[in-house]
Amino acid sequence: MGNKLTERNKDYSKWYNELVVQADLAENSAVRGCMVIKPYGYAIWEKMQAELDAKFKETGHQNAYFPLFVPKSLFEAEEKNAEGFAKECAVVTHYRLKTDPEDKSKLIVDPEAKLEEELVVRPTSEAIIWNTYKGWIQSYRDLPILINQWANVVRWEMRTRLFLRTAEFLWQEGHTAHASKGEALAEAKQMNNIYANFLENFMAIPVVQGLKSESERFAGAEETFCIEALMQDGKALQAGTSHFLGQNFAKAFDVKYASKEGKLEHVWATSWGVSTRLMGALIMTHSDDKGLVLPPKLAPHQVVIVPIYKGEEQLMEISETANELAAELREAGISVKYDNRDTHKPGWKFAQYELQGVPLRIAIGPKDLEKGTVELARRDTLTKEFVNQSEIVGKVKGLMVEIQDTLFQKALDYRSEHTTKVDTFEEFKNVLKTKGGFISAHWDGTIETETKIKELTKATIRCIPLEADKEDGKCVFSGNPSSQRVLFAKAY
Repeated sequence: MGNKLTERNKDYSKWYNELVVQADLAENSAVRGCMVIKPYGYAIWEKMQAELDAKFKETGHQNAYFPLFVPKSLFEAEEKNAEGFAKECAVVTHYRLKTDPEDKSKLIVDPEAKLEEELVVRPTSEAIIWNTYKGWIQSYRDLPILINQWANVVRWEMRTRLFLRTAEFLWQEGHTAHASKGEALAEAKQMNNIYANFLENFMAIPVVQGLKSESERFAGAEETFCIEALMQDGKALQAGTSHFLGQNFAKAFDVKYASKEGKLEHVWATSWGVSTRLMGALIMTHSDDKGLVLPPKLAPHQVVIVPIYKGEEQLMEISETANELAAELREAGISVKYDNRDTHKPGWKFAQYELQGVPLRIAIGPKDLEKGTVELARRDTLTKEFVNQSEIVGKVKGLMVEIQDTLFQKALDYRSEHTTKVDTFEEFKNVLKTKGGFISAHWDGTIETETKIKELTKATIRCIPLEADKEDGKCVFSGNPSSQRVLFAKAY
């Protein structure tokens, strides 16, 4: 068991880092800025993957895999994209090491093994994929192409934090090709909807769907749709993005198709992705000072059963009941772990499962066997009650839904309380300083104003909400006319 966690209100960042490590989600590795995702953390990621993968396939997408390396000339082809990622690229220049003639115990780069063309380790895969699509697309009959890949990418980061920002991370990236602008735009919106639906219904995280401002857009995109979530420290987290790429990549890689009328036209593109950053969102939305709090739909173990006993005989009696209960719960589609290890005391186990966010804990002792009851403890509210063993399956099934809903509602209430409308720059700065969260304010639509606000406050435009009402007003900073409010916040 780890030590007691730092309290969130004392040092949120420290609390987060300790929780990730102590709950056995991930740890730093021997490679600077890269993480090891541990089995418990990976099990949560696998649940996210499975759910998203099913949603992608339901909407007609197929999985494929493309190379990790991108020839530099391909990477350069779409200028905005290349420029946007240039500072984060890891580059392979040689293909061989050799023994150092002066010190046989060391290896050095073989200068004769220089690559003819340098290879970029993918920070994102548009370039290699669009170069491939050129061979796949000749006519309108070849469209649309709806491809997703589950992969790792590398973006060289100097300041890293487990899950939120690492030099290498896992993600999925969708890349689609369409015959018309309308179709591509509809695809980009559809995928943003899928992400929003997944976060709200599966991860119990409320999100705001919106468009990115020009300066926050993906490099090479014409429009970036996004979902923005609010963390418990009042900072925003970009949880997913979906990009309408126009014909930028089709033109850069000369991808054309013959239309029904026999005319050659450039195709229209989208790309979209979410990453292991969602693990950070999950931790920072629901967890508390005792550890992780997991929504039932994402928990590797939804229920854990802990026996309380003295001696081998009591353990055998309790195990009989516990195994029957576990079988009934599994039959009802609930994932259960029965922890009958004799190497740890029940109190240690309780603390461990609390730290790891298991939604429900069942304790069974000798008195429970006599009475035909069990003690049921909820992780989200930390409340306990005694339940008859005969009623346990119905009770647990009901609680799975209730806990999922409670977590969502709690996060939604937090966001509502931390979304503030302001009309002056003084108010803006004051809210940012005193309570944080989303600030709903008028903006004149210029990059200059956005940049100035960022320089003065460190707050950025998180999104131009899709659901927002159009309302005329004055820009909070410049006083120039504005047609709708946008959401500002400090962000991860």
